[in-house]
Amino acid sequence: MANEVTIPLLPCASIDEVAEFYVMLGFTVTYRQHRPNAYLSVRREEINLHFFGIPGYQAEQSYSSCLIQVEDPRELHDAFAAGMRGVYGQVLITGIPRMTRPRRDGFLFVDPGGNWIRVVPAVRERENGRNGLSRALNSAVTLAGSHAAERRALKIIEEALAREVHASEEERASALEFREELLERLDLRR
Repeated sequence: MANEVTIPLLPCASIDEVAEFYVMLGFTVTYRQHRPNAYLSVRREEINLHFFGIPGYQAEQSYSSCLIQVEDPRELHDAFAAGMRGVYGQVLITGIPRMTRPRRDGFLFVDPGGNWIRVVPAVRERENGRNGLSRALNSAVTLAGSHAAERRALKIIEEALAREVHASEEERASALEFREELLERLDLRR
């Protein structure tokens, strides 16, 4: 078999809210149906996402997730951030919807349906050979993104920064940048 395509179907309370959000990010609505069942499909280049409406669906209770692999997550993040700034005047980093800052391993955004969408590089770096600070950063990003456990993630980063004194400047800068993001998300700027 070759050229297979998999398209996730994600739940939401309102296909109209979801459509507005994805159009803001630069997607095009390719199909919309209100009856008999609410259904929406959006596309941006080769990224296809489909949504189905569930009356009374609670975005805060969502466990839905999707992984998007792209060549350059930062390029996509920049485009999404420009769309958010155009509509909201800023990049939303808390609440629903929201988007994290980009890192080497990509970024995460949560749409109005509460769907957690991870954008990662198409070819991931090998974990082997990475020092404790890089592993701690990866764990903290996953924890804060997947489980909304920013306080635990902050503790992991701060302990690793204190412990891993021989980490490279690039690794320290990435960890400090994520620490600042966590402080902002937790409204704990020092």
